[in-house]
Amino acid sequence: MKAKYENVKDEELIMQLREGDQEVMDYLMDKYKNLVRSKAKSMYILGADTEDLIQEGMIGLFKAVRDYDFGRDAGFYTFADLCISRQIYTAVQASGRKKHMPLNTYISFYSKVADETGADGQAVHLENVLESEDKNPEEKLIDRENVEYIEQIIQSQLSSMERQVLDLYLTGMATVEVSRVLGIDEKSADNALQRAKTKIRKAMREK
Repeated sequence: MKAKYENVKDEELIMQLREGDQEVMDYLMDKYKNLVRSKAKSMYILGADTEDLIQEGMIGLFKAVRDYDFGRDAGFYTFADLCISRQIYTAVQASGRKKHMPLNTYISFYSKVADETGADGQAVHLENVLESEDKNPEEKLIDRENVEYIEQIIQSQLSSMERQVLDLYLTGMATVEVSRVLGIDEKSADNALQRAKTKIRKAMREK
């Protein structure tokens, strides 16, 4: 089957599918399964079982194939990426488990952030973004107690939008990707992220 379709553009394949070639669906689901796995892995820090997230991602992929609009949407890859991310994040929210993941927050605070770069052009770690220059982030974030305190700040002081943006940002998404997943404009996503950072910095200074 792969050889039959591998040189055909996704958009053309979807057209063939809608004309009755049902094998196209299986091909596209197989072609994009690694994208689904990658998205599930990146959002694992938000909670939920990886296999469950992969299953949700495949549902999102199926919806992308089903709902792709040639005149309205961007290229199929971009649309599929968005549908998969939205489906997985919706599942994470529904699980409600992300509120109780201080250890995973600890890990994510030390993960590299997609759209923050240092003077050398390299990605920087979130604890360096959140902390002011006059304080050593190791002193603030090294132990479980401080991590749990940050989790409390996130739950008690950040708005729902700020938490959602920060959640996705910590998975490594750039703000433009965050905005697409949440269905908001990029400026709103960036503003929410900056507010979240400011609130966390302020609370850590006052601790």
